[in-house]
Amino acid sequence: MVSSVLGGLGLLESSPEMLALFVGFGLVVGILFGFFGMGGSFLVTPALLMLEYPAPVAVGSGMAFVFGTAVIATLKHHDLGQVDYKLGVIMITGTTIGIEAGRASVYYLESLGLAGGIISVAYVVLLGGVGAMVTRDAMTGDGGGGIDHEATDTDLSEYEIPDIAKTIQQTVRIPPMVTLRGDVRVSVWVITTVAFATGLLSGFLGVGGGFIRMPAMIYAIGVPVPVAVGTDLFEIVFSGGLGSYLYGQGGGVDLGIVVPLLFGSALGARVGSAATAVVDADGIKIYFGGMLLAGATAVGIGEVGSYLGSPVLEMVGLVMVIGAAVVVALAILYSSVVSLRTTRDGSATVAD
Repeated sequence: MVSSVLGGLGLLESSPEMLALFVGFGLVVGILFGFFGMGGSFLVTPALLMLEYPAPVAVGSGMAFVFGTAVIATLKHHDLGQVDYKLGVIMITGTTIGIEAGRASVYYLESLGLAGGIISVAYVVLLGGVGAMVTRDAMTGDGGGGIDHEATDTDLSEYEIPDIAKTIQQTVRIPPMVTLRGDVRVSVWVITTVAFATGLLSGFLGVGGGFIRMPAMIYAIGVPVPVAVGTDLFEIVFSGGLGSYLYGQGGGVDLGIVVPLLFGSALGARVGSAATAVVDADGIKIYFGGMLLAGATAVGIGEVGSYLGSPVLEMVGLVMVIGAAVVVALAILYSSVVSLRTTRDGSATVAD
């Protein structure tokens, strides 16, 4: 019975080593997802590409994994009242169009034999750019690179709208206009544009798009941070689900990959979420930026190795992709242990 179920999922087609690798990688990604609300999931697709899975399978399986992790996180943010469903529904329209455009691009490039290379280059540029920005902000103390876990306790009306968002709101007054949570009034066309761009990213790279969409909602639309986090996850449920379905129709979702990844991430997400209660996120942001930079470097090395036909460089790239995520996850766990130990010692001192 078990064998037939596992066989139907494609798990028996994977070696025990590969299953262990996917479960372990899912655990690490889950820790990152639970702690940052983003991060890690965008490393799945390049890792699969380096393992020489076809581009549609790497992208489609990555999207299915993102969908699974987003469902649980969205329910948590719904309970906290941090999901703007009006904003989410509007974004779904633009995202749907963007995902289909991105998916069509992947299959077209695959027919030309160019998909893997172009997607890898896109990852290098994207991860490198975002990683550099996050690392700079972390080192200069300007914020970024993760969720402010104390932000959820602040009233939405107390959030300051970024200057760039104010400029966009004052400049783009094309009707229809809509009022969002936090008394944010913005053109529907601004929301749709942001949704299309991030949907295109999701469909082309197989990511949830959260590490781009969430900053876009904050800096382009002017949404308060907690609402941006919750609504982003809500939107990822639909974008990830739609993308998974579309890729699955073309055989682009491998459950032998997705199931063990989700199994590992289910535990990791709980660990990461628990860590947010004891770890100062500011102290870990630089690791997050470093992980992105390392990921960009790793994908670049792997692509060069593939182009030169060098298995050694390809392996170095794969090890760096997984290693970058593991290092940050370990840093989170280490910081959690240190914080708990400090709190315990402090409590013991007071008791004495």
